[in-house]
Amino acid sequence: QGNVLADLVGEGTTYIAGQGGRGGLGNAALASARRKAPGFALLGVPGESTDIVLELKTVADVALVGYPSAGKSSLISVLSAAKPKIADYPFTTLVPNLGVVTAGATVYTIADVPGLIPGASQGKGLGLEFLRHVERCSVLVHVLDTATLESDRDPVSDLDIIEEELKQYGGLDDRPRIVVLNKIDIPDGQDLADMIRPDLEARGYQVFEVSAVARTGLKELSFALAGIVAEARAAKPKEEATRIVIRPKAVDDAGFTVTFDEANEVYRVRGEKPERWIRQTDFNNDEAVGYLADRLNRLGVEDALVKAGARSGDGVAIGPEENAVVFDWEPTMMAGAEMLGRRGEDHRLEAPRPAAQRRRDRDAERDEAEQEFKEFGPF
Repeated sequence: QGNVLADLVGEGTTYIAGQGGRGGLGNAALASARRKAPGFALLGVPGESTDIVLELKTVADVALVGYPSAGKSSLISVLSAAKPKIADYPFTTLVPNLGVVTAGATVYTIADVPGLIPGASQGKGLGLEFLRHVERCSVLVHVLDTATLESDRDPVSDLDIIEEELKQYGGLDDRPRIVVLNKIDIPDGQDLADMIRPDLEARGYQVFEVSAVARTGLKELSFALAGIVAEARAAKPKEEATRIVIRPKAVDDAGFTVTFDEANEVYRVRGEKPERWIRQTDFNNDEAVGYLADRLNRLGVEDALVKAGARSGDGVAIGPEENAVVFDWEPTMMAGAEMLGRRGEDHRLEAPRPAAQRRRDRDAERDEAEQEFKEFGPF
């Protein structure tokens, strides 16, 4: 069994199991006062990928449980307008059937849970596939076959076995239970019902004798279920409004960590921002690499590497071990892309020139261009 991520029980409840990826940014979105015409763009980031198991649990007020061929499908077909498949062989019902029952002023839903057998709570038969549909029901109805043709079975033993499976599954001890003795239209069925009813009532069960075929005892059963459902609804606490829990980050949370990986002899940087920035970077573009250096520097990654003991030439890996970007660290990569001038130039690789020298150089370039224009004309 895996971890439960969410239990969507309220109407309109949502849960994001996998976050979509961020789109890339074109060079226009990266322009600034000092970088007017960026020669690079940011790549898109893939979304989250994981394996999720979605379990749909039938939401009904009443669950009919019992052995295969006990008559659950026949019972729900006469109590409601549901039309389940009915046949004279076990495991006819392969999916839960839902029906709506009206009894006086109470309208409730009833679910026919596919037949259970010994070992259902461990997955035998269709057990685990359908036991989860019982979790949401307010009342459990044991449908017992009083006319079974199997010599090694009897209704009381069937009840004990199903109760044991419900106990092993867990979480259902607080649900009220009633017993329905079905198929009393058969003479032997009526005789057996008369015989076992006192024993069941002595155990504290409310017992109803019915025949889905002859349609006897159904009115009493439907109104009794309506009463139990109404009580359960009245006792159910009102659902609280959805609360938004704000968990601010700690004031000393830098958003990343730097640790030394002794096994691989690299300093490993982990954090949502550095790892996302790495995936957004086109490492074939020098400007993009410079922009990445600026972002990491502003975030404080370089200072953290110095504090961790990293030196020039040491290996630095950003990201998880199986998918990290590894490079030899050169400290003091200050103002990478912010210092880029005309596209393809990086003033960090040049000695700084005084302002007067820059003006003289520009004047010289202008004079040279004017001279070429006089000699050769417009290009």
